[in-house]
Amino acid sequence: MELNRHSRQASQSFLGSNSEPILAQARIAIIGLSGGGSHVALQLAHVGVGNLVVVDYDHVEARNLNRMVGATARDARLGTLKTNVIRRVIKCVNPRARVLALSTKWQEEAENLRGCDVIFGCVDTFSERQQLEAAARRYLIPYIDIGMDVCPVDDGFSIGGQVVLSMPAGLCLRCYGILTDERLSREAAEYGAAGSRPQVVWANGVLASTAVGICVQLLCPWRNRQVRGILREYDGESHTLLTSNKMAYLLANQCPHFSDSSSVGDPFWKP
Repeated sequence: MELNRHSRQASQSFLGSNSEPILAQARIAIIGLSGGGSHVALQLAHVGVGNLVVVDYDHVEARNLNRMVGATARDARLGTLKTNVIRRVIKCVNPRARVLALSTKWQEEAENLRGCDVIFGCVDTFSERQQLEAAARRYLIPYIDIGMDVCPVDDGFSIGGQVVLSMPAGLCLRCYGILTDERLSREAAEYGAAGSRPQVVWANGVLASTAVGICVQLLCPWRNRQVRGILREYDGESHTLLTSNKMAYLLANQCPHFSDSSSVGDPFWKP
């Protein structure tokens, strides 16, 4: 019994004695609330993040129920706003959390993103990732991107994905090879290859859990080491999420895509 008591104390303190107020004061944005974004919101509520900005202009539909955490059949019948579902989920776990639910396009909410400590991108398209990362860079905010897809192959389908940390002074999605001109030009033709109701809730959960861990590591590091960038690649066939082999040589490079004064820094910031 005594061992269990000490074990609980150790598990509660490994983030640091001041981790609870740090997380309670943190302001985190989640863009896109259907698959990975709903998992992220739930876990951040459990972690104790006190201020969340959740953004999605869409309503719940029946096709969302296979992957949106917290959404119910009643929500689908009523067409409940996804932001209202996620606010409900967060408040059920942490009633003290302050949730700013924005049922609009995130591009229209720049003022509400500028003060965030971390931005999660859980969006569907490469073009939107490109815009969202650029906005995070402009405001000097760490950006955590979650992406996954199901692609047809000769003998069936392939499930893959990644979790990326894009730091203001570090490597970007283009450096990691996530964004390419080819992908941006062909994405509309390929998106949705697995159908309108892909059963990917478990894959979204794996990616979201890792992304939340990265966020907590940024806010309350449990080891004294600098995090410059992260790229984890998910293999849905072997059910593994591993550091990309690219990182061995990528971290020695400087990002050439956000290197001049016009591409980084908030132009509206006042000291």
